[in-house]
Amino acid sequence: MIELRGIKKTFHQQEVLKGISMAVQKGQVVTILGPSGSGKTTLLRCMNLLEQPDEGSIQVGDVTIGAQGAKKKEVIALRRQSAMVFQHYNLFAHKTVIENVMEGLITAQRVKKAEARERSEQVLAKVGLLDKVNHYPSQLSGGQQQRVGIARALALNPKVILFDEPTSALDPELVGEVLAVIKSIAKEGITMVIVTHEMSFAREVSDHVLFMDGGMIVEEGTPEEVFQKPKQERTKRFLRRLSGETDELLLQQPQVQLQKNPNTLPKGVAGHVV
Repeated sequence: MIELRGIKKTFHQQEVLKGISMAVQKGQVVTILGPSGSGKTTLLRCMNLLEQPDEGSIQVGDVTIGAQGAKKKEVIALRRQSAMVFQHYNLFAHKTVIENVMEGLITAQRVKKAEARERSEQVLAKVGLLDKVNHYPSQLSGGQQQRVGIARALALNPKVILFDEPTSALDPELVGEVLAVIKSIAKEGITMVIVTHEMSFAREVSDHVLFMDGGMIVEEGTPEEVFQKPKQERTKRFLRRLSGETDELLLQQPQVQLQKNPNTLPKGVAGHVV
Protein backbone atom coordinates (compact mmCIF):
# COMPACT_ATOMS: atom_id res chain seq x y z
CA MET A 1 0.00 0.00 0.00
CA ILE A 2 2.81 2.43 0.96
CA GLU A 3 6.49 1.92 0.26
CA LEU A 4 9.21 4.47 0.83
CA ARG A 5 12.73 3.85 -0.40
CA GLY A 6 15.75 5.87 0.71
CA ILE A 7 13.86 9.04 1.62
CA LYS A 8 16.17 11.94 2.48
CA LYS A 9 15.21 15.52 3.35
CA THR A 10 17.34 18.49 4.39
CA PHE A 11 16.17 21.84 5.75
CA HIS A 12 18.67 24.71 5.99
CA GLN A 13 21.65 22.35 5.84
CA GLN A 14 20.18 20.11 8.56
CA GLU A 15 19.48 16.56 7.45
CA VAL A 16 16.03 15.80 8.86
CA LEU A 17 15.47 12.42 7.17
CA LYS A 18 18.50 10.20 6.59
CA GLY A 19 17.54 7.65 3.97
CA ILE A 20 14.37 6.14 5.42
CA SER A 21 12.81 3.03 3.88
CA MET A 22 9.57 1.56 5.17
CA ALA A 23 6.45 -0.28 4.03
CA VAL A 24 2.81 -0.24 5.14
CA GLN A 25 0.55 -3.08 4.11
CA LYS A 26 -3.08 -2.69 3.10
CA GLY A 27 -5.35 -2.47 6.14
CA GLN A 28 -2.49 -1.91 8.59
CA VAL A 29 -2.46 0.75 11.28
CA VAL A 30 1.11 1.98 11.68
CA THR A 31 2.05 4.46 14.40
CA ILE A 32 5.20 6.56 14.34
CA LEU A 33 6.66 7.54 17.70
CA GLY A 34 9.66 9.58 18.71
CA PRO A 35 10.85 12.76 20.43
CA SER A 36 10.19 16.21 19.03
CA GLY A 37 12.47 16.97 16.11
CA SER A 38 13.02 13.33 15.19
CA GLY A 39 11.53 13.77 11.70
CA LYS A 40 8.14 12.10 12.26
CA THR A 41 5.95 14.81 10.74
CA THR A 42 8.37 15.43 7.87
CA LEU A 43 8.28 11.73 7.03
CA LEU A 44 4.49 11.74 7.07
CA ARG A 45 4.32 14.82 4.84
CA CYS A 46 6.73 13.22 2.38
CA MET A 47 4.27 10.35 1.92
CA ASN A 48 1.87 12.63 0.05
CA LEU A 49 4.49 15.12 -1.15
CA LEU A 50 3.39 18.00 1.04
CA GLU A 51 7.14 17.96 1.56
CA GLN A 52 9.29 17.16 -1.47
CA PRO A 53 12.06 14.69 -0.55
CA ASP A 54 15.56 15.38 -1.81
CA GLU A 55 16.17 11.73 -2.62
CA GLY A 56 14.28 8.47 -2.76
CA SER A 57 11.00 7.16 -4.15
CA ILE A 58 7.43 6.94 -2.88
CA GLN A 59 4.72 4.45 -3.71
CA VAL A 60 1.15 4.91 -2.47
CA GLY A 61 -1.42 2.51 -3.85
CA ASP A 62 -0.65 2.00 -7.52
CA VAL A 63 1.23 5.28 -7.96
CA THR A 64 5.04 5.43 -7.71
CA ILE A 65 7.17 8.52 -8.21
CA GLY A 66 10.75 9.51 -7.60
CA ALA A 67 11.76 12.48 -5.50
CA GLN A 68 13.60 14.07 -8.38
CA GLY A 69 11.70 15.51 -11.31
CA ALA A 70 8.18 14.52 -10.28
CA LYS A 71 5.64 15.98 -12.69
CA LYS A 72 2.58 17.85 -11.49
CA LYS A 73 0.21 15.18 -12.78
CA GLU A 74 2.16 12.49 -10.93
CA VAL A 75 2.05 14.48 -7.68
CA ILE A 76 -1.72 14.98 -8.01
CA ALA A 77 -2.23 11.29 -8.77
CA LEU A 78 -0.23 10.29 -5.68
CA ARG A 79 -2.04 12.74 -3.40
CA ARG A 80 -5.40 11.36 -4.52
CA GLN A 81 -4.43 8.03 -2.96
CA SER A 82 -4.42 9.48 0.57
CA ALA A 83 -6.06 12.01 2.87
CA MET A 84 -4.45 13.98 5.68
CA VAL A 85 -5.72 14.86 9.15
CA PHE A 86 -3.73 17.81 10.42
CA GLN A 87 -2.57 18.70 13.90
CA HIS A 88 -4.36 22.08 13.85
CA TYR A 89 -7.50 20.96 11.96
CA ASN A 90 -6.98 23.25 8.91
CA LEU A 91 -10.70 23.95 8.55
CA PHE A 92 -12.07 26.87 6.55
CA ALA A 93 -13.29 29.36 9.16
CA HIS A 94 -15.84 30.92 6.80
CA LYS A 95 -17.44 27.60 5.85
CA THR A 96 -19.88 25.49 7.85
CA VAL A 97 -19.10 21.96 8.98
CA ILE A 98 -20.89 20.39 6.03
CA GLU A 99 -19.24 22.79 3.59
CA ASN A 100 -15.79 21.96 4.99
CA VAL A 101 -16.38 18.25 4.43
CA MET A 102 -17.90 18.74 0.99
CA GLU A 103 -15.13 21.03 -0.26
CA GLY A 104 -12.62 18.36 -1.27
CA LEU A 105 -15.27 16.21 -2.91
CA ILE A 106 -16.48 19.06 -5.08
CA THR A 107 -13.18 20.75 -5.94
CA ALA A 108 -10.75 17.83 -6.07
CA GLN A 109 -12.96 14.90 -7.08
CA ARG A 110 -15.57 16.82 -9.10
CA VAL A 111 -18.43 15.13 -7.27
CA LYS A 112 -21.86 16.67 -7.84
CA LYS A 113 -23.11 18.81 -4.97
CA ALA A 114 -26.04 16.57 -4.03
CA GLU A 115 -23.87 13.46 -3.87
CA ALA A 116 -21.15 15.37 -2.00
CA ARG A 117 -23.65 16.44 0.63
CA GLU A 118 -25.01 12.91 1.04
CA ARG A 119 -21.50 11.44 1.48
CA SER A 120 -20.56 14.24 3.86
CA GLU A 121 -23.61 13.67 6.03
CA GLN A 122 -22.79 9.95 6.19
CA VAL A 123 -19.26 10.51 7.49
CA LEU A 124 -20.36 13.26 9.89
CA ALA A 125 -22.85 10.80 11.35
CA LYS A 126 -20.01 8.31 11.72
CA VAL A 127 -17.96 10.78 13.81
CA GLY A 128 -21.00 11.90 15.83
CA LEU A 129 -21.44 15.39 14.37
CA LEU A 130 -24.51 15.19 12.18
CA ASP A 131 -26.25 17.67 14.48
CA LYS A 132 -23.47 20.23 13.81
CA VAL A 133 -23.68 20.41 10.01
CA ASN A 134 -24.61 24.11 9.95
CA HIS A 135 -22.18 25.22 12.65
CA TYR A 136 -18.96 27.11 11.90
CA PRO A 137 -15.58 25.97 13.28
CA SER A 138 -15.57 28.82 15.82
CA GLN A 139 -18.72 27.34 17.34
CA LEU A 140 -17.08 23.95 17.95
CA SER A 141 -14.70 22.61 20.57
CA GLY A 142 -11.23 21.56 19.50
CA GLY A 143 -12.25 17.91 19.67
CA GLN A 144 -15.26 18.55 17.46
CA GLN A 145 -13.13 20.48 14.96
CA GLN A 146 -10.70 17.57 14.74
CA ARG A 147 -13.60 15.17 14.20
CA VAL A 148 -14.69 17.37 11.28
CA GLY A 149 -11.15 17.01 9.94
CA ILE A 150 -11.43 13.24 10.22
CA ALA A 151 -14.83 13.29 8.49
CA ARG A 152 -13.35 15.39 5.69
CA ALA A 153 -10.63 12.77 5.17
CA LEU A 154 -13.11 9.87 5.27
CA ALA A 155 -15.41 11.53 2.74
CA LEU A 156 -12.67 11.34 0.10
CA ASN A 157 -12.67 7.53 0.42
CA PRO A 158 -8.86 7.41 0.32
CA LYS A 159 -6.71 4.30 0.24
CA VAL A 160 -4.68 5.69 3.15
CA ILE A 161 -5.38 8.22 5.91
CA LEU A 162 -2.37 10.05 7.36
CA PHE A 163 -2.75 11.53 10.87
CA ASP A 164 -0.26 14.17 12.01
CA GLU A 165 -0.42 14.22 15.82
CA PRO A 166 -4.23 14.52 15.75
CA THR A 167 -4.58 15.18 19.51
CA SER A 168 -1.55 17.35 20.30
CA ALA A 169 -3.45 20.64 19.91
CA LEU A 170 -6.34 19.51 22.13
CA ASP A 171 -7.03 20.16 25.80
CA PRO A 172 -6.54 16.91 27.77
CA GLU A 173 -10.26 16.40 28.39
CA LEU A 174 -10.96 16.43 24.62
CA VAL A 175 -8.33 13.89 23.59
CA GLY A 176 -10.48 10.84 24.35
CA GLU A 177 -13.29 11.70 21.94
CA VAL A 178 -10.89 12.02 19.00
CA LEU A 179 -8.97 8.85 19.82
CA ALA A 180 -12.26 6.96 20.14
CA VAL A 181 -13.24 7.98 16.61
CA ILE A 182 -9.84 6.92 15.22
CA LYS A 183 -10.16 3.55 16.98
CA SER A 184 -13.58 2.99 15.44
CA ILE A 185 -12.17 3.77 11.98
CA ALA A 186 -9.25 1.39 12.54
CA LYS A 187 -11.72 -1.45 13.12
CA GLU A 188 -13.06 -0.91 9.59
CA GLY A 189 -9.74 -1.99 8.08
CA ILE A 190 -8.73 1.37 6.65
CA THR A 191 -4.98 1.76 6.13
CA MET A 192 -3.67 4.42 8.49
CA VAL A 193 -0.32 5.97 9.40
CA ILE A 194 -0.45 7.94 12.65
CA VAL A 195 2.18 10.21 14.18
CA THR A 196 1.30 10.38 17.87
CA HIS A 197 2.57 10.88 21.41
CA GLU A 198 -0.32 8.88 22.88
CA MET A 199 1.46 5.72 23.98
CA SER A 200 -1.53 3.75 25.32
CA PHE A 201 -3.47 4.55 22.17
CA ALA A 202 -0.57 3.46 19.93
CA ARG A 203 -0.24 0.22 21.89
CA GLU A 204 -3.95 -0.55 21.53
CA VAL A 205 -4.63 0.41 17.94
CA SER A 206 -1.38 -0.38 16.08
CA ASP A 207 -0.44 -3.35 13.97
CA HIS A 208 3.09 -2.01 13.62
CA VAL A 209 5.06 0.64 15.51
CA LEU A 210 8.04 2.70 14.33
CA PHE A 211 10.29 4.59 16.73
CA MET A 212 12.24 7.46 15.16
CA ASP A 213 15.14 9.52 16.44
CA GLY A 214 17.58 11.79 14.65
CA GLY A 215 15.95 11.34 11.26
CA MET A 216 16.19 7.54 11.32
CA ILE A 217 14.01 4.58 12.23
CA VAL A 218 15.73 3.32 15.37
CA GLU A 219 13.37 0.44 16.11
CA GLU A 220 10.20 -1.12 14.74
CA GLY A 221 7.96 -4.06 15.40
CA THR A 222 4.63 -5.08 16.85
CA PRO A 223 3.32 -3.04 19.81
CA GLU A 224 4.41 -5.85 22.15
CA GLU A 225 7.92 -5.91 20.70
CA VAL A 226 8.43 -2.15 20.88
CA PHE A 227 6.64 -1.38 24.16
CA GLN A 228 7.33 -4.54 26.15
CA LYS A 229 10.60 -5.84 24.69
CA PRO A 230 12.48 -2.92 23.08
CA LYS A 231 15.95 -3.84 21.87
CA GLN A 232 17.54 -0.43 21.46
CA GLU A 233 18.70 1.61 24.45
CA ARG A 234 17.39 4.81 22.86
CA THR A 235 13.89 3.31 22.67
CA LYS A 236 14.11 2.16 26.28
CA ARG A 237 15.09 5.66 27.49
CA PHE A 238 12.24 7.25 25.52
CA LEU A 239 9.64 4.86 26.93
CA ARG A 240 10.96 5.24 30.49
CA ARG A 241 10.72 9.01 30.25
CA LEU A 242 7.18 8.90 28.88
CA SER A 243 6.15 6.37 31.51
CA GLY A 244 7.32 8.76 34.21
CA GLU A 245 5.37 11.64 32.68
CA THR A 246 2.24 9.50 32.46
CA ASP A 247 2.52 8.44 36.11
CA GLU A 248 2.90 12.06 37.18
CA LEU A 249 -0.13 13.11 35.12
CA LEU A 250 -2.25 10.34 36.62
CA LEU A 251 -1.31 11.45 40.12
CA GLN A 252 -2.38 14.99 39.29
CA GLN A 253 -5.62 13.92 37.57
CA PRO A 254 -6.89 10.68 39.16
CA GLN A 255 -10.12 10.78 37.15
CA VAL A 256 -10.43 11.43 33.45
CA GLN A 257 -13.14 14.01 32.77
CA LEU A 258 -14.47 12.08 29.78
CA GLN A 259 -15.42 9.23 32.06
CA LYS A 260 -17.60 11.59 34.07
CA ASN A 261 -19.20 13.11 30.99
CA PRO A 262 -19.67 10.42 28.32
CA ASN A 263 -22.01 12.70 26.39
CA THR A 264 -18.95 14.46 24.98
CA LEU A 265 -18.06 11.32 23.03
CA PRO A 266 -19.39 10.59 19.54
CA LYS A 267 -22.47 8.44 19.36
CA GLY A 268 -21.74 4.76 19.40
CA VAL A 269 -18.26 5.01 20.90
CA ALA A 270 -19.00 6.13 24.45
CA GLY A 271 -17.36 2.99 25.83
CA HIS A 272 -14.02 3.69 24.19
CA VAL A 273 -12.58 6.07 26.75
CA VAL A 274 -8.79 6.44 26.67
